[in-house]
Amino acid sequence: MQNCLYYLYFCIKVYSEICSYKNLELAFKKARKGKTTKNYVVEFEKNLKENLLRLQTELLFHTYKPQPLKTFILRDPKTRKISVSDFKDRIVHHALCNVIAPLFEKSFIHDSFANQKGKGTLKAINRFDYFKRKVANNFSIAAYVLKADVKSYFENVNHNILISIVKRRINNMKVLWLIKKILSNHNINSSQQISERVGMPLGNLTSQFFANVYLNEFDQFVKHKLRVKYYIRYVDDFVILSKSKEKLKGCRILIKHFLEEKLKLTLHPQKSKIIPLHIGTEFLGLKIFKYHKLIKKKNIRKFNKQLKKIIIKYNQGLINYDKIYDFLEGWVAYAKHSDTYNLRKNILNYLEKNFTGFMSTKEINRLK
Repeated sequence: MQNCLYYLYFCIKVYSEICSYKNLELAFKKARKGKTTKNYVVEFEKNLKENLLRLQTELLFHTYKPQPLKTFILRDPKTRKISVSDFKDRIVHHALCNVIAPLFEKSFIHDSFANQKGKGTLKAINRFDYFKRKVANNFSIAAYVLKADVKSYFENVNHNILISIVKRRINNMKVLWLIKKILSNHNINSSQQISERVGMPLGNLTSQFFANVYLNEFDQFVKHKLRVKYYIRYVDDFVILSKSKEKLKGCRILIKHFLEEKLKLTLHPQKSKIIPLHIGTEFLGLKIFKYHKLIKKKNIRKFNKQLKKIIIKYNQGLINYDKIYDFLEGWVAYAKHSDTYNLRKNILNYLEKNFTGFMSTKEINRLK
């Protein structure tokens, strides 16, 4: 009874919490993180209180309207369309997620690893390592992996289905109005009915959050209906490990049907396959074998391209040494989880050879 009363109270008060000045101020701090020198952040911060109060008024009186998205094409190496929201809209996204994300994340399964605090690719890879040993009885028996992903996932999220999922937990018309505003900003043809609208822009915080909310329906189906024990999902990439190839074939058929019927999504026909565990599984940028892991060659090529671009910017005076250090430190942290001794050695040699005597802000702070 107490839980029901708390839920009712939350549903009534949730929109007020989203619009509170305290929450908007926190959202601003999160939205500006790593971008404090950007012109649009500097301009917004000049009259911070006035701008936040204006935004609060727009939200409370339902006059808030997102600015059109800025879209560009990113090739890294596959071509992706990235859409960036106006800075003010990013504050709204953080304000919304600050309040409603904790409620939804309580229902997420343990083995969903994307866009959540304390999760991430490395945790997912470690979980795969644990599962592969369990399912193959420490590699004493044969095992198989269903490796799959959803075709064009972000482009095909159905707004009507997403709203119905959200409504089951937060039945507040004002919150639903705001979510619809954010979702509809992605659609050029705003005259479409909400039931016909699909897609979320890559690059938005809300898209990352709602991606998990939407596929949590799938997670619950896999864990509780199919009763799969060894399952991991990272955004729209997922793996299921089993001793039985036939069981995985049956799972694939049922999964395909569930995604199509319940979520209006399609399994990627080329990227959804069952493979023996011992030949290696491509997952989250690595190829994972029984006893070792390798970084995929295209990811190494991507790293080299990114490093060249960063060095060019550094030589042009557009960035400082901190950017180079952070990039290389991140890559070493990622690479050390695979068998890449020579690659990591080359990165560290490059730093020593070209930046002897330099110290990043991180290094200085660590010495304090």
